[in-house]
Amino acid sequence: MSSRTSRWPAALALVASILGLAFAASSTFDYTRHLDRQVHDLHCSFIPGAEAAQGADTACRTAMYSPYAALFRDAYWGGIPISLFAVGAFSFFAAFSLYVLLAGRNAPRRAPQFLLLAGVTPLLASIAMFAISLLKLGSICKTCAGIYISSILLAIASIAAFVVDRREARTDAFLSAASPAAPPPASPPGEVAAVPPTVIDEPSVFAPRPAGSPLLILGWLVALGLFAVTPALLYISALPSYSGYLTGCGKLEKPIESTGALLQVGPRGGQPATLFVDPLCPTCKALHQRLVAEGVFEQLDATLVLFPLDSDCNWMLDRPMHKGACLVSKAILCSEHRALSVLEWAYEEQETLLQNASSGGGLANIQAAIRQRWPGLDACIESKQTQQRLDKMLRHAVDNKLPVSTPQIFLGDTKLCDEDSDIGLAYAIHKLAPQLRQR
Repeated sequence: MSSRTSRWPAALALVASILGLAFAASSTFDYTRHLDRQVHDLHCSFIPGAEAAQGADTACRTAMYSPYAALFRDAYWGGIPISLFAVGAFSFFAAFSLYVLLAGRNAPRRAPQFLLLAGVTPLLASIAMFAISLLKLGSICKTCAGIYISSILLAIASIAAFVVDRREARTDAFLSAASPAAPPPASPPGEVAAVPPTVIDEPSVFAPRPAGSPLLILGWLVALGLFAVTPALLYISALPSYSGYLTGCGKLEKPIESTGALLQVGPRGGQPATLFVDPLCPTCKALHQRLVAEGVFEQLDATLVLFPLDSDCNWMLDRPMHKGACLVSKAILCSEHRALSVLEWAYEEQETLLQNASSGGGLANIQAAIRQRWPGLDACIESKQTQQRLDKMLRHAVDNKLPVSTPQIFLGDTKLCDEDSDIGLAYAIHKLAPQLRQR
């Protein structure tokens, strides 16, 4: 079999590795841009490096903010993005594939054996991350899908390289056995033996391909490990310290509300926390989901302060930002011991409720949805006492000189900075409340 034929798996492995490296580098770049504790657009595309996608609700942003996007998130702000390990691994496979491609039949047979052993590891990691994306996050980001596809191509190339090498080995062995080297014919008595012509620089068709030492595989595995961890080590060495920023976002000057208007949710004796939320605020929903995913929310002795960004009840606004939030907030207040359940229902149905509020039926649609899911609250929602209690919650925000925005969370009396409520959440919580256990 010609060496040209035997090189196509190496060429495919090289293309797959470069493609995977490009997607992993794009993902890492997006992640590291957020180290300034601000929100940026993401390059969420099937084309690495394509124009950044605007909007906060892309699947790529969901993946980046998830607990599965980085390791050691409680030790480093934002953690160590797992895409860094992909950058190192694909860099190694690109270099190794190029070596095999250029060396051709001069590469030892240990090379395709190593590719078979190590070339499928990115695919195994991709299968695990695909399952997490599908089952835990409910979406698959385009950049992640690019890495998955690259891993599949690399695995195919690795298996093909081994199969082609085995086929060539059997073919060469058969041809060598079928064409043994014959001794030169004997010359007649009295004649001088003819000297056969010398063939210069003609490669032997059946020259055995070197097998190589078994230690080569061990050495290449060590090199793969070094390539995989080196970007992460360099990343850690370049990280600035963020601990000085965590306590600079304000304090809750008046944590006590004297009339008892605030809602208490969560177990008593846990970490005291105060949450200012709007039930129809998408950012509030995202923060709640992250706190639940981190296993933090269930440990909070939480005081819930409803802060609807809706001019129907919030005199600090001249127009509604989340129309219908006042009505849903009153439903939560009327639920008392079920307040958290109603709030989580509002988060789950948030898109539908917002659409209903902006449609022809307006608030009547939201009221019908509340009545269907939580019957018996109509009289309480319409009562003057409920409106007064909601006013006291809004007044509590004013007394603490809080900005008109949601969500706002205080651990004890220290405010969790807005920029630490997503990518830096685990780190900030570990520093502000180290007794909280995180998943």
